[in-house]
Amino acid sequence: MHLNKFIFEQFRIPMNIPTVKFNNQQQPEFIKALRKNVSDYFKENNISQHANGKMVFKTIFMMLLYFVPFIMILTGVASSLWPVMAMWFLMALGMSGIGLSIMHDANHGSYSKNQKINKLLGFTSNFLGAYHINWKIQHNVLHHSFTNVEGYDEDIEQKVMRFRPGQERKFIYRFQVIYAPLLYGTMTLYWVIWKDFKQIMDYSRRNLLQRQGLSFKQSLTHLILFKIVYVLLTLILPIFISDIAWWQTMLGFLGMHFVSGLILALIFQSAHVIEETEFMIPDENGNVENNWAIHQLKTTSNFARESFFLSWFVGGLNFQVEHHLFPNICHIHYKEISKIVKSTAESYGIPYLEHKTFLGALRSHFTVLNALGNGTYDRKLQPVKA
Repeated sequence: MHLNKFIFEQFRIPMNIPTVKFNNQQQPEFIKALRKNVSDYFKENNISQHANGKMVFKTIFMMLLYFVPFIMILTGVASSLWPVMAMWFLMALGMSGIGLSIMHDANHGSYSKNQKINKLLGFTSNFLGAYHINWKIQHNVLHHSFTNVEGYDEDIEQKVMRFRPGQERKFIYRFQVIYAPLLYGTMTLYWVIWKDFKQIMDYSRRNLLQRQGLSFKQSLTHLILFKIVYVLLTLILPIFISDIAWWQTMLGFLGMHFVSGLILALIFQSAHVIEETEFMIPDENGNVENNWAIHQLKTTSNFARESFFLSWFVGGLNFQVEHHLFPNICHIHYKEISKIVKSTAESYGIPYLEHKTFLGALRSHFTVLNALGNGTYDRKLQPVKA
């Protein structure tokens, strides 16, 4: 299959939006060999690339981790300040686990071969305060297809922080290494309050909503309804039903979002905005120098591949290389196929980026943030050479 066509089909990219043209002539045999090697793994072991029993168990566990503490708050089982705060903290872990492990795979269509199940589980993002349609557009279409490409990947297009070397440098960015954790902690709350509204306006203008089968009016109606239901259930209901003071509920709600936002941001940023990864800008015709698979390997990094607990909790997203190359495969299989991806890449002389520990990845991320902020980051964003 033609590589650009494969990308459009894999990520359901609207065919009429401006896009990046990857270099199909660069080692085309690599992506063929890689896809064959991974496919052979599943055939030889006679296993599905979708969820298995371990994944179902994780799904149930993460759901319970979120909803059981919430029920304990509503029923008064937890009724004093610190037990209540502990319940909100557990909900933050459950919220992160659902987002990273369940909703994420489902919205990629990799949880199950049954798309109805994927749609149902992907819809859980609305119970976490985020609109599932926007998430799929930003993450599946824009981030996965155009990772670390200036003007295309929304994950590095932020006005309050400088995530790429081609971005204009402002004085406030000098301090971003200090205020980054605070902003990261507001990420999910920002989704609830404003980001989703901003995105549907932008995506409607770019015809991205329409490609999801929705008009702007339909999306706005759904979004307002989902937000009202979320706030009523998660914030207003415990204020009126439980005997807990309203300010304690508000504190717990904000604390839950801060912890979850911090977890989600650090997991994703530590895979793309680090010292080893590259940032790219297309030429005037939208061309970049690498083919799509090699581009993913140069802009994405793994961390802590040997950490069972971290990998289990974050939905295998410490294997971001494998996730970007094979988003249609459930993360429960990433550890095994990472061996195949690494050996195949090395046999073709292609870099396989990774940090041995999560701490090492975090250190690299904050080192880059500091360098980007004060202008000492020496990797230049260069257009492809003609």
